[in-house]
Amino acid sequence: MKKTLLATAVVGLLSMSSAHAATVLGFKVGADYWQADTTNSFNDDSGVAHSFDDDSAQGSIWFAIEHPLPFVPNVKIRQNSLESSSDISNADFTFNGNYFSGDVSVTNDLNNTDFMLYYEILDNDLVSVDLGAAYKLMSGSLRVNDAGHPEEVDIDSGVVMGYASAQVGMVGLGLFGFADVLLGIDESNVYDYGAGLGWQFDGLAVDTSIRVGYREFNFDVSNFSDVSQNTSFKGAFAGVELVF
Repeated sequence: MKKTLLATAVVGLLSMSSAHAATVLGFKVGADYWQADTTNSFNDDSGVAHSFDDDSAQGSIWFAIEHPLPFVPNVKIRQNSLESSSDISNADFTFNGNYFSGDVSVTNDLNNTDFMLYYEILDNDLVSVDLGAAYKLMSGSLRVNDAGHPEEVDIDSGVVMGYASAQVGMVGLGLFGFADVLLGIDESNVYDYGAGLGWQFDGLAVDTSIRVGYREFNFDVSNFSDVSQNTSFKGAFAGVELVF
């Protein structure tokens, strides 16, 4: 009888521990499709700006880990695929030491990865607020091409940024509003923000959120990885997030 009671108690404790761990340790994964209007300008070797525009699809994927440890920040990593390209007619400039004339094509690759560390300041059914810091690591390039010689400069430096995220929900409806903001600290003219509405559908093991909104990424830098440019991606996006 004692062995039976002991076994029952152990099983009960293990079940309670497993359920508790499932509620305090969370994983999130998501993806966004972003239809962005893009404006670009870059400086040639003499400091003269050259502009071109584009309208193309961009995308982001991310995952986050949230835990109950009080002094250890939560972690979110987001990969952003951003690229814009167009043609410039009647070119007459020098870029990266080479002279370009006539018709040239320019590709501005601003792929980057956000590494975010944050704390949950509020976390309830009505309001949630996260605050922290981020590092946006660029992994792109600026390419100028003509029939004679393409030139490419890697854009591979990083930007230290402040991070904030907020969500306001309507209990019982699954509807919520959200906003995410990254603001450059060492590069004050670099920012990345999004805001919109979402609908959450609760499941037994996985909660699913559908999100729509507006996002803008501004990258206005001087001599960043030896490139000076002012580029903006902005437009509507739609995506999905899974919470385990």
